[in-house]
Amino acid sequence: MSEKTKPYALITGASKGIGKSIAYELAKQGYPLLLVARSEVELKALSDDIQVKYGINASILSIDLSINEASHKVADWVKTNNYPVGILVNNAGYGVWGNFSQSALSDQLGMMQLNMNVVVELSHLLVSILSHEKQAYILNISSTAAYQAVPTLAVYSATKAFVLSFTRALRFELAKTSISVTCFSPGPVDTGFAARAGLSALNKMAEKFNMQPDEVAKMAVKAMFNKKSEVIPGFTNIISVYANRILPKAFIEKTAAGIYKV
Repeated sequence: MSEKTKPYALITGASKGIGKSIAYELAKQGYPLLLVARSEVELKALSDDIQVKYGINASILSIDLSINEASHKVADWVKTNNYPVGILVNNAGYGVWGNFSQSALSDQLGMMQLNMNVVVELSHLLVSILSHEKQAYILNISSTAAYQAVPTLAVYSATKAFVLSFTRALRFELAKTSISVTCFSPGPVDTGFAARAGLSALNKMAEKFNMQPDEVAKMAVKAMFNKKSEVIPGFTNIISVYANRILPKAFIEKTAAGIYKV
């Protein structure tokens, strides 16, 4: 199948980390790209590199998705340019670490907007476009944090639990359509997430368990194309999630609090 016959893949948070690696992975497979993130400089560099290496069109939109109505601007961009989107990757997100009562409310609400609302908004706004394709996909990036409450990452883990629950329900609703919906929940990944969240104290521990973005991206794209409902990459992460299901919640939360203590 040539690029001309393949639909576009829209990726949020595409300028770095897992989103950037997914962009490269899909470009290797011949999918033209719509790259969305805040940094125009990083997006432009990524777009140029992809077009040189793979000869794939990679259009960019620099926008802060945490701002209200940003999702509508993304949808308008797609519709105005008549991009035939067949893949939506809801990857953009971040974490805020610290005791909830001592963290800025604006930071928590901004995180909720990006981690949850944008996923819902873009899925809703683009589902009609996705449905035009013979086979289309929505890939939502969650986290192993979705499977437990995490003190000092209270709102972040709750947003990822939302993404997981929303994805599973949406998948069921769209089961008889051409759109397959997948939730991908990685554990620690070497993306700079910890530093942005203020978790630099965990860097040494993270180095032992971090997966690499390219490795994670390959697994995510494979899970999406295989129409998996819910995937947790990495044996250690799978065991961790399984433990969360069978051990007492109070024990799990106390353990997490000890790891992520302020």
